[in-house]
Amino acid sequence: MSARHRTLGVVGLGTIGGALARRAAVAGHPVLVLDPDARAGERLRQLLEDTPETRGRVRLVDRWEELAPAATVVEAVPERRDTKVDVLRALDRACPPETVLASSAAALSLTDLAAASGRPGRFVGLHLALPTAGLAEIGRTVMTDDSALQQVRDLAEGIGLAQVTLGDRAGLISTSLLFGFLNQAVAMYDQRLAGRDDIDAAMRFGCGLPLGPLELLDLIGTDTACDILDVLSGRGAESTLQPARRLRHMALAGLLGRKSGRGFYDYREPAGAAPVPERPSPAEPPGRAIRTVGIVGTGTMATGIAEVFAKGGVATVLVGRTDERAKAAWEAVAASTARAVRRGKLAEAERDAALERLTPGGALDQLADCDLVIEAIAEDLDVKKRLFRTLGELCRPGALLATTTSSLPVIECGLASGRPEDVIGLHFFNPAPLMRLVEVIPSLETSPHHIDVARELCRRLRKHPVQCLDRPGFIVNALLFPYLNDAVRLTESHYASADEIDDVMKRGCGYPLGPFELLDIIGLDISLSIQRVLHDADRHPRTVPAPLLGHLVAAGRAGRKSGAGFRVYG
Repeated sequence: MSARHRTLGVVGLGTIGGALARRAAVAGHPVLVLDPDARAGERLRQLLEDTPETRGRVRLVDRWEELAPAATVVEAVPERRDTKVDVLRALDRACPPETVLASSAAALSLTDLAAASGRPGRFVGLHLALPTAGLAEIGRTVMTDDSALQQVRDLAEGIGLAQVTLGDRAGLISTSLLFGFLNQAVAMYDQRLAGRDDIDAAMRFGCGLPLGPLELLDLIGTDTACDILDVLSGRGAESTLQPARRLRHMALAGLLGRKSGRGFYDYREPAGAAPVPERPSPAEPPGRAIRTVGIVGTGTMATGIAEVFAKGGVATVLVGRTDERAKAAWEAVAASTARAVRRGKLAEAERDAALERLTPGGALDQLADCDLVIEAIAEDLDVKKRLFRTLGELCRPGALLATTTSSLPVIECGLASGRPEDVIGLHFFNPAPLMRLVEVIPSLETSPHHIDVARELCRRLRKHPVQCLDRPGFIVNALLFPYLNDAVRLTESHYASADEIDDVMKRGCGYPLGPFELLDIIGLDISLSIQRVLHDADRHPRTVPAPLLGHLVAAGRAGRKSGAGFRVYG
C-alpha cells in the first residue's frame, strides 16, 4: 500500500477525532490532524504522552491544503450541520477528487451532508459510539461509490475496528439506542426519582455496564449530548429525545464533563470522580437488628434470596404452599451451594453452616417472630396484596415486611398490610447469589428507620443498595426496558438485524450483552409484561410494546427457557 493510501487525515481532535488518530497511528498509519482550537496542541501532546508508540506518526497541520496527501479525511467536529458542511466544503476544495471524505456524524443526515460536500460519491459515514469502541458503524447513502465504501471499510479493518455497514437513518444503531437511555437517566435524576450515584451504580451492577449513564455523559460531554439529542428529536419528532432540562443547563453553564473538569461529577481532583454521599450513614448499623428472616415463595428468586441470607449468617425460614414445596426449595439451595463448593467459591464448612440456618416449612405461622419477612411470589398485584393482608396481621409489631416486585407499586402492598410504615421494596436481581445490586424502594409511608435498616442489611450481605422512589420500573427496569423496546422497533423496521444490533451495542458501546441476547435471557413474556406496566404508567407512544415482541410471545417463543425467542436454542 502506498504512503498516500495509508495516510489518514482527521479534522477535529476531540474525543472521537483523538481516538481515531490514536488508533490509526498505533496501527502504523501516518496521521495528519487539523484543529484550529488553541488547545489542540496540548491535546496532541497528551495523546502522544499517553501512547508513546504514536510518536512520529501524528502531525498537526495549519492549512486545509496540507491534508491533500491523505487518501481518507475524517471530519470529527461538533454535531452541527453548518459546522460540518463548512469543513466538508473546505476539504472538497483542498483535496484531490479521489480523496474519500468521511463523517463522524452521529445523528445528522448523511445524505444531506454528502450532497453538501460537493463529492457525494466519495462521502461515507464513519461513526464510533465511544472513544473506546471496538466497532465502527459505516454509513452509506444512495450516492456512495462502492470503491469509496470499500476504502473506508479497509481503513476500519486496518486500525483494528470491526464494522457494520448501514444505510442513512437518524442515529444509525448506537446513537438511536444509546441517547434515549442517557437522556432518560438525566430526567430521572432531575426529577429526584433517584440519586446520581444510585442511578449509575444501578446500571453498572444491575446490567453490567462499564459506566453508569451519568458517568458516560461526562465522558461524551454534555454539550455534545445536547447537540446530538437536538438533531435526533428534530429528525424523528420524538419529544423524549429533547435534551433533559438539567443536561441543557449544564451545557450552557460550561459543566461539560471530563473535558471541562466538572459535569455530573467533579474531575478536578487527581483521583477523578469522587462521589459525595447523598445521604449520611446512620451512626449505628441498624441492619444488625435483623436476626431472623422469613421468605415466602419457592421459585428461583425465593431460593436465591434464601441462599443469600443463609450464607450471610442470618437464620432464615423458607415458607412454601406445602411442606413438600418448601423442602424442594431447600434442596435447590443445597444443590446451588454444592456447586459453589465444587467451584471453590464456598468452603464446605460454610456451606454446611448455611444449610443449618435455613429452615423449610409449609405454614405462614412460622413467620410470626421474624424480624424481616420477604415476599417473593408471583408478580401479580392481587396475589401480593392478599399475602400482605395476612402478614400485616400475623407478623410481630415493628417487623419489616418487604416485596421483591420489579415493577408493581410498593404502596399498594403497604396499604393492604394495614401497616404501610413497615413495608418496603427490596428488588433483588437474578441470580440473587451472584448479582450485587438490590433496589431499595420505600413508599411514601415507609418509616425512615426501616429504610436505614434495609440499606444497612444489604451492605451486611455484601450487596450494593440503591434507593429509588416508588415508581414503575424503579431504576433499572425504567431505564432498561425502553431501550430494549427501541431495539425491537429498530429490527422491526428492517433497518438492521438482531445480530447487527447486538454486535454494535456490545463492541461499539461496551455492553456485556446485546439487547436481543438479554431479552431472550430475561424471557420475552416477562419483558412484554414489564413493558406494559411501564406504558400503563406513562401512556407515552415510545413505551408502547413493540408489536414483534407480542407476536413472538403469542407464538410461544419466550426466549431461552422455551427454546426459541429472537434466536433458536438447542
